[in-house]
Order: sequence, then C-alpha cells, then structure tokens
Amino acid sequence: MQIIDHFNLRSFDLNLLVAFDALITEGSVTRAARKLRIGQSAMSHNLATLRMLLRDDLFVRVGQEMQPTARAQSLSGPIRHALQQAQAALQVGNDFDPRTEKRVFRIGVSDEMAQVLLPDLLGYLAHAAPGIGILARELSLATVEPLLNRSEIDVAVGVPYVPQGSFEGEKLFDAHASCCFRSDLIGRNAPLDADTYFAARHAVFSHSANIAGCAGEIYQKTGHTLDVGFAAPAFLPLLAVAAKAPLIATVPERIARRYAATFGLVISPVPVAQGFSASFMVWARHTERDVAGLWMRDCIRAVALQAS
Repeated sequence: MQIIDHFNLRSFDLNLLVAFDALITEGSVTRAARKLRIGQSAMSHNLATLRMLLRDDLFVRVGQEMQPTARAQSLSGPIRHALQQAQAALQVGNDFDPRTEKRVFRIGVSDEMAQVLLPDLLGYLAHAAPGIGILARELSLATVEPLLNRSEIDVAVGVPYVPQGSFEGEKLFDAHASCCFRSDLIGRNAPLDADTYFAARHAVFSHSANIAGCAGEIYQKTGHTLDVGFAAPAFLPLLAVAAKAPLIATVPERIARRYAATFGLVISPVPVAQGFSASFMVWARHTERDVAGLWMRDCIRAVALQAS
C-alpha cells in the first residue's frame, strides 16, 4: 500500500482538485465558477495557483474554450478517480430508504440482460422502490471499463468481463445457447443434430463488422463454419427474422425460453459443444461500500437468481 505524505498534502489545498475537475469538465472559467458557485475571480485565482504548483499552463484559450494541455489531460483521470473515491467514502453510512428514495440508477446492460433482467428488475422496483428510476446504457466488452471509470454507469451487467484492477464483480449467469426456428421453414423438427445445424443457414448475434458473429467465431475455432444469412447486434431481431425466413437463430437459452413462443418458433438445444462466455456483474471498487449501490446490486442478484 502506498504511504500518504500527510505533510506535503497539508500544504496543498485539495479544493484545487475540485476546481481542476470543474475546469476540465466545463472548458471555461466562467462555467466552472458557476458550477462551483464561486466568483469568476476566485476561479481564475484557483487556475493561477494550479499553474504555479503544477508548473504547467494546464489550460490554453482556443477561441471561446479553454483547451487542456497534455499535462492536464494526463492528470484528469487520476484526479477524477481520487474525487470519486472521496465522494464514495463520505457517502458511506448515509441513510438510504428505497421505499422513499427518489433517484436514478444508471445500469450498463448487454442486449440479453436488457431483454431478460431489466423487465423483471423494473417489476420488482415498482413495488419495493417506486421512486427509483433506471437509465439503461448499451454495454459491450470494450465499454465496461470506460463507462465505469467515467462514472457514466453505476454497475455493468451481462458482459463476459472478469473483474480486475480497480473493479469488483461476480458471475451472474453461465452461458447456454439454444436454437430457435420454424420447423416448416427449415424442414426439420427439434431436436436438431450437429449435421443439420451446420448444414442450415443461420441468424446470429454480431457486435462487429464480421457477419459470422459470436457464434460463428466460436465454431471457427473448432473447424466448423456457419452459413450466416443474417447478423444483428440484438437478439430479438434474430427471432423476428427466423419467424419469416428459413434460418436458425442461435440465442441465449434465457432469451429462447422467454420469447421464442411469441415469434412462433420451436426451441432446440445447440447440438454441439459451446464456448460461449459467462455473464458478470461489475462495479468500480471505489463504490464498493456505497449504501445505495450495495442495495441495487442485491436487487440485481435477486432478479438474476429468479431468471436462471
């Protein structure tokens, strides 16, 4: 653990870090002063002090905006993180009553969790915490860390991200996939065998420019090739297409159980070994003991258990 130099920190007004964060967020001395509810002259004094202590201009005027220097950009992440940790520490022990609380939780969700977990979570909150709102954000493996680091989401749910570094988390779901199709369109009944599966055309989930999608990439590693006729970055469009075209939609088992019948599709187990990744719930370590965050994660756990 790094030792804190209390003597040197005592000589540095930590309110300057708040001023720095406001400046880099607002890009204007005037707007930063307004945000902190101080006079513009006081904010200008803060900037001058920061420049002297850090030996850098930090912000230079470009037109009507104050652009951060390379030094300011390198400091912005660590300073924001330090302020978030301080805020979380001060909030520990705050009263939080979900029955009367009015606030919005920001949850990053994969497409599967948007279809499976969120409806049940909102149904639960409607009775247990009627003043709580949920802002769902689209989530992918690449955006987990940036969204949590910038505090744009409170928790990430549903991606195969194993927590590490400054993040905590736990596995919510193992990964199991199912085939959904219309028997009359593909000329086969459930259950499907491996030969039938690989001979058919497919509808698969894809978050990239590769039409093979997640399923196709997984099976390529085993020497199999999927004939993909349709790929999309969401699961319900796969089911909608399979209801009209002779395609097998490979989707998470929980999606199949909940929605296949709505589209008039039958369900079959995927007839080959699967290499799909488990889904995790992840949060920033500095929010570990935030009372409201702890409560929301407990809600997500309870709903996930019922959906398993």
